Amino acid sequence: MALSYIWSGFFLVGFAAAFAQWLFMGDTEVFKRVIDGTFSSAKVAVMDIALPLAGVMTLWLGLLNIGERAGAIGFIARAIGPFFSRIFPEVPKDHPATGHMVMNFSANFLGLDNAATPFGLKAMDSLQSLNPNKEEATNAQIMFLVLQTSGLTLIPISIIAQRAVLGAKDPSDVFLPILIATYVATLVALITVSIKQRINLWDHVILGWLGGITAVIGGMVWAMVNFMTRADIELFSKVAANVTLATIIAAFLIGALRKKVNVFDAFIDGAKGGIQTSLTIIPYLVGMLVAISVLRNSGIMGFIVSGFTWVFTQLGWNTDFTPALPTALMKPISGSGARAMMIDAMQTYGVDSFVGRLAGIFQGATDTTFYIIALYFGSVGVKRVRYAITYGLIADLAGVLAAIWVAYLFFH
Repeated sequence: MALSYIWSGFFLVGFAAAFAQWLFMGDTEVFKRVIDGTFSSAKVAVMDIALPLAGVMTLWLGLLNIGERAGAIGFIARAIGPFFSRIFPEVPKDHPATGHMVMNFSANFLGLDNAATPFGLKAMDSLQSLNPNKEEATNAQIMFLVLQTSGLTLIPISIIAQRAVLGAKDPSDVFLPILIATYVATLVALITVSIKQRINLWDHVILGWLGGITAVIGGMVWAMVNFMTRADIELFSKVAANVTLATIIAAFLIGALRKKVNVFDAFIDGAKGGIQTSLTIIPYLVGMLVAISVLRNSGIMGFIVSGFTWVFTQLGWNTDFTPALPTALMKPISGSGARAMMIDAMQTYGVDSFVGRLAGIFQGATDTTFYIIALYFGSVGVKRVRYAITYGLIADLAGVLAAIWVAYLFFH
């Protein structure tokens, strides 16, 4: 029911804000923007997301099936099993879901968006196979989804590229702040959901893995900051991502051929699910994106930012960060909407201004919580999401607060 209330609330709050703009500000075009936006978003959900995703899903589900038959997914599951068995206690040891989740997290971390979504949908489908109540999210599904919404990424190449297009002196100067902010969001996501699910965070395996991951990320950041130029960082991002992707595909094929698997038949068997998955998510995407469009086009964000600015001013706080808040507020709702807000802030205040940089950090600090919930749970027919939204938004809040802190630390 939580998703139902939120979905209805988007419409009602959006319409209320539109009426307020019409009555008190004389904006006669607001309803046209809202209604036009509903049609546009419905088209985007089908034509720009679901149908293109069908091709990507078909490719990667086919490749994943080859990987499973080659034993690669099982190998990954065994390697990461000790850690995942602690934070996903409902998932049996060596279950394929573990390998699928690891590949999804790895693809997200490396910025491989086209690969991350099919891996993630496959992981959610694997977790659904363990679900005794198919319409209600399990603890494991919620943990996976909340970690997904925290959006941990090594190098946000799309944000760096956008800053370069707009003429930033050093487009990659937001790299370190974004990595810190998104890591904080991920860590908070893991800790808060673990507490909710009564997972023992003091377990030596969990502490060891978290310490090791922190050391690796810290070491990479240190090396990049001290030994790499902006051009080196951008080149590293592109090369590392694509080489990793090519290595995964080659490893799957070589492993399958060594086991004398009929590779093409395995690919076809796995690929058949791509179209069906894309068709399944269309109603969920249309419903969520149309509701988000109503909220975005109603002008409610302007009211909220003005309210925040007034409150922080009364408290005597520095309010230099508030003009960048629309990006932070939009990101859990719409990735494309948040990107538009980010670009608008960069163009209005300057790409190298404090607000421009902070908007970029906001964009990279978290992921699109409501879109991910609609996409991932919708793909397996889960309707009761329990506390997934609440804890996803807690991770988002942690990412936003960390983004503000590091922006003041680095750029103010």
